[in-house]
Amino acid sequence: MINNITIIGGAGHIGLPLGILFADKKINITLYDKNHYVIKKINKSQFPFMEKDGARLLKKNKRKIIATTNKNCILNAEAIIVCIGTPVINNKPDLINFFKLFQEIKHLLNPNQLIIIRSSIYPGTCEKVYQFLGKEFINISYCPERVVQGKSIEELPKLPQIISGISDKAISQSTKLFNLICKKTIVTSILEAELIKLFSNSWRYINFSIANEFYMICENLGINFNNLRKKMIDGYERNKNIPTAGFAAGPCLFKDTMQLNVYLKKSFNLGAIATKINEGLPNFLYKKLLRKFKNNLKSKTIGILGVSFKADIDDIRDSLAIKLLYLLKEKKLNVLFSDDYVSLKNNINKAQLINRSDIIIIGSPHSVYKKLTIPKNKYLVDIWSLFGK
Repeated sequence: MINNITIIGGAGHIGLPLGILFADKKINITLYDKNHYVIKKINKSQFPFMEKDGARLLKKNKRKIIATTNKNCILNAEAIIVCIGTPVINNKPDLINFFKLFQEIKHLLNPNQLIIIRSSIYPGTCEKVYQFLGKEFINISYCPERVVQGKSIEELPKLPQIISGISDKAISQSTKLFNLICKKTIVTSILEAELIKLFSNSWRYINFSIANEFYMICENLGINFNNLRKKMIDGYERNKNIPTAGFAAGPCLFKDTMQLNVYLKKSFNLGAIATKINEGLPNFLYKKLLRKFKNNLKSKTIGILGVSFKADIDDIRDSLAIKLLYLLKEKKLNVLFSDDYVSLKNNINKAQLINRSDIIIIGSPHSVYKKLTIPKNKYLVDIWSLFGK
């Protein structure tokens, strides 16, 4: 049985909740990360971001968890779980840092260690890692995460865990490990596991793009999409899964859709179209304001309420609300923003934003905003239908 795990990228949104759940099963956890600030917070039992039940479990298991910036901790690990980010830059997956990591730690690894890759990667990446490390490193497994951000600790025990590996030994050890924290494990080939991860996020991203295009069509026709959607799904089961409109963003959906498109040599047509629709939403809203206010837009104050990439979290990575903010500033417009959960310079109180703004755009539909009253003299852009209009 594995009793000692090092998680690389252990201070992040994927690594830290995973480490806490394993620590709760009495496994010694070392969180290796290059973020000195966050490492210090974790070692003080301070949870660094919003995660349901995270703070309580971190404090409960503090004696089982060590956070460090010293990569030599890898030497003593029985299992190593890689959870570092794999961003998309200029619409292409950037795995430079991912492969650089293995170059940096190769001398610290040995073939007896179980190496689990959990980062989002495009097909063929695990095989490249295996070839780089050498044929004796057969104990490599790919076990993708599929949790909703901010609810990892809640979801991991409930969701089936996909397990794949270079060898039967890797699959067996990974299965035993994840059976400690997951209700079910499903064994696949590595290629299947890589595709399951990318297909899952691309499926969701494409669904959101359909709703967003419907929203834009309705706006151009002077029809309220939310009201139309309610009528479409009322008593008609075949339409019930049509999502509401909203910014489809964050570090997973967009990225994995782009990774799949690049892997398929830009022949993933639905993914490319979905990206164009979803990423084009900020510009659509800007043009909507231009049509509404014409030459008077520069005299208006625009307030963006919520800038995280989705509701009730503090993460702004790949946020379309942030992209909208930058776009409006590039157009020399007077823009304010407020977010209860995000620590950014110039972030103002939501009451101040409502008071000072002529135009209010719902950037993130945080639950706390549902209790707000938007005065009738303010022009509200509520793409998320937060207020049910």
